[in-house]
Amino acid sequence: MFKGTTILAIKHKGKVAISGDGQISTGNTIMKNNTKKIRKIYNGKVLTGFAGTSADAITLFERFEKRLNEFQGNLTKAVISLAKEWRTDKILRRLEAILIVADKNNMFIVSGTGDIIEPDDNIAAIGSGGPYALAAAKALIKYSDLSADEIALESLKITSSICIYTNDKIVVEKL
Repeated sequence: MFKGTTILAIKHKGKVAISGDGQISTGNTIMKNNTKKIRKIYNGKVLTGFAGTSADAITLFERFEKRLNEFQGNLTKAVISLAKEWRTDKILRRLEAILIVADKNNMFIVSGTGDIIEPDDNIAAIGSGGPYALAAAKALIKYSDLSADEIALESLKITSSICIYTNDKIVVEKL
């Protein structure tokens, strides 16, 4: 369902990083190469990234940021509130996007079906290249001494060499 991107978040060695590629695809056509699909919000304390329809994701970013401010930076409460609103609101539940949100303590994948997933191994990946990025990140964590942001970058480089919906115009943000 969510073709056209890869977003990867990692919590490793006390640091958090999120990476995303820059490609926007419509079907099998590349429409844009350098879109930024990740953001640092809440005074640089929270990382976010999206896969799915851009306009829908921007709407969700705005709603999530509002919730984060409302709950004074409590990521868990903000995510639960967003998921409830997303699932019950007639307009929001039609949005086609999925989010990863992370701070120094928590990481969640939030979907429009009301799912809130907290990864067991401090790695979350979404989008068409998500499985490739997840596998690469797991291997790099296990077999290298790279930092969280280096793993986030290298994992997306590997993904871009495999997934046709992921390019090598990679942006990385870290906490």
